[in-house]
Amino acid sequence: MAETEVSKKRKRPIVRLAVLLLSHSVLVSVICCTAGVFGLLLLPVLAKNTYISENALMPGSTSSMLSNQEVSEANKLIKELNNLHSNRLGATTESHGIIAKYMSNLGAQVNNHKFHPQLNQFHPLHFFSGPDSGVMQENSTRSLYGINTVGIIRAPRGDGKEAIVLVTPYNAVKGGLREALSLGIAYSVFSLLTRVTWLAKDIIWLVADSQYGEYAPVAAWLRDYHTPAFSNLDSLNTETCHVGNNNFESKISYGIRRSGTMAAALVLGVAYRNENEDTLGIYAEASNGQMPNLDLINIVHYLAVHRQGLRVKVEQFHWLLNSKWVKSLGEVFESLGKMVKTLNPDWKLGISAADYVEGAATLASSLYHQALGVPTGPHGAFRDYQVDAITLEFSLRISFDRLDRRNDFLLHGGRLIEGVIRSVNNLLEKFHQSFFLYLLTSPSKFVSVGVYMIAFALLVAPLPVVAASLYAKTLDLNPTSEKDKSATSNELGSVLQSWKWLNSVKTVFVVHFWGATVSLLPYFISQIPDSDPTTNFSVWILFSILSLEILRWILVSPSSHIYGLPQGEWAILKSATISSFFIGLGLMSVINFATAEIGALLMVPMALMAHPLKLDVRGQSLRSILRMICNLVLGVISFPPATFFVFKGVIEGFSGIKAGDFWNWVESLWAWNSATYLYIDLSCIQR
Repeated sequence: MAETEVSKKRKRPIVRLAVLLLSHSVLVSVICCTAGVFGLLLLPVLAKNTYISENALMPGSTSSMLSNQEVSEANKLIKELNNLHSNRLGATTESHGIIAKYMSNLGAQVNNHKFHPQLNQFHPLHFFSGPDSGVMQENSTRSLYGINTVGIIRAPRGDGKEAIVLVTPYNAVKGGLREALSLGIAYSVFSLLTRVTWLAKDIIWLVADSQYGEYAPVAAWLRDYHTPAFSNLDSLNTETCHVGNNNFESKISYGIRRSGTMAAALVLGVAYRNENEDTLGIYAEASNGQMPNLDLINIVHYLAVHRQGLRVKVEQFHWLLNSKWVKSLGEVFESLGKMVKTLNPDWKLGISAADYVEGAATLASSLYHQALGVPTGPHGAFRDYQVDAITLEFSLRISFDRLDRRNDFLLHGGRLIEGVIRSVNNLLEKFHQSFFLYLLTSPSKFVSVGVYMIAFALLVAPLPVVAASLYAKTLDLNPTSEKDKSATSNELGSVLQSWKWLNSVKTVFVVHFWGATVSLLPYFISQIPDSDPTTNFSVWILFSILSLEILRWILVSPSSHIYGLPQGEWAILKSATISSFFIGLGLMSVINFATAEIGALLMVPMALMAHPLKLDVRGQSLRSILRMICNLVLGVISFPPATFFVFKGVIEGFSGIKAGDFWNWVESLWAWNSATYLYIDLSCIQR
């Protein structure tokens, strides 16, 4: 009987494990946070080589059909546009006519799409809508519109249900040789595709009028393509694109011509940089960390490197390339890799210090641009409609003025685009085999979601453990189960403890309400006429502090001020705050993982170390003083304006920093409906 009673009292292993973790919550926090930071630094080492998952793509399986004939025709278009822009008078209207005429001569279906420029202004009801949901400029007239020229090739082997999109931004007002060259590349491919017999998907060539920015015309066309609207714009279409040829004008449609579902989109651009070799830049980040399917980047990289001899580049933080501590860290990982390889040659963890520095600079840039939530090019508009798209920027090592070099450039660029289109044309369904969640460490290496989530999980793991530990300790501080107390007293103590928890939750809710109020203030501040960014930023700070004091005075009684709380009640308040913070980071990881990763890296240490300063001052012990210093340092580092100014100073230097720069940055976040804007409020709440 005695053995039976002992076995009944014995706790389950999972309960004993939970008790062990709660009793050693400080040690668990230190281990998990250290491991999370180490895991983040280890990501360049753990990066894998990219590979093409979808066998149907078959890049480079056939020889290119693009010849000098298509290049010669493209040069005619480039020459005609350059001659037109040498005489600025009438260049805007005539350039659209020239492009439309060249498209029509190839047998394509041509239409002009008119759009009004829109202002991306913050509005609380539009925050979670698409980034193209701006408001139309007031008092817009016929002079305030752009014209997109669109040509469509119907696939001889298709049924019109799928399409591939080519986009070439072109400023008809300030058009130059570089933009004309991007048109030349697209035209050479477009000319070829009108004659091939293997095409199974329609080809849409969008010449986006970029006089109001490169993103706006693409977003406007996509919006009208997917959600047609009837407006007064249609009445103006008959007044567009007069080239003096009535027969030609009759071939142009002024509505929206449509094809099928978009399988992929390529945005073409040309830049001139002082490079040692011809390069191809790939820009893939869209709004709120959305990325195209990795296979699209892989086929571009494969064809560019192995078929056209181009060097492929992705964005990097160049200031990290010269960082001494990154180089030292790379040398440490290189030594560890050699040591691990001696233990087991099959463990492929070795990486050179130079490769680690390159990978860290690229990874940091990829993580930053995904967290920022602002698209790195016009391709970002396609991801809002779940279309895989990237921007390709060609760059030559010499000037474009040499005709022979220009022909070679058009030939290689056109053959690259032809190969990509041919691979996408082979698909029977949308991209789905490869990764959508990844971080790039080079054009040929990536870190998948299954790897980088480990570092995030380790960083946030201490939060629920510490929250539960703090709540458990408050039960020990106020014991209600002494032998001389009755069951009624125990029940009353449990009820009182629950009310204390609810009171802490109420306080946290009040602060969250204040954070929501702070996030809405810029909408009203931006309505102030003739105000500069520095003034707006100052007004924002002033009203934020004022609103906090008003809410505290109305909703929080003076007796419950956190500085006056006993140790037990302060622990309950911290437990409730950490719990809400854990939930917030978890939800943020679903919206934008990169934002959650950076937020956890900055704010988890502060959340774990948080303690009332008055209590530390009264303690007058070395531990209290060190904790107070750590809290102040972590609080400043995780405060969004401080984080922004430090980061901007490291990259661009501290000499040119102004207070209004933070307002401009925040303004760009809410204009693009970036989830990072929510991090600002979350960090303010945590502080």
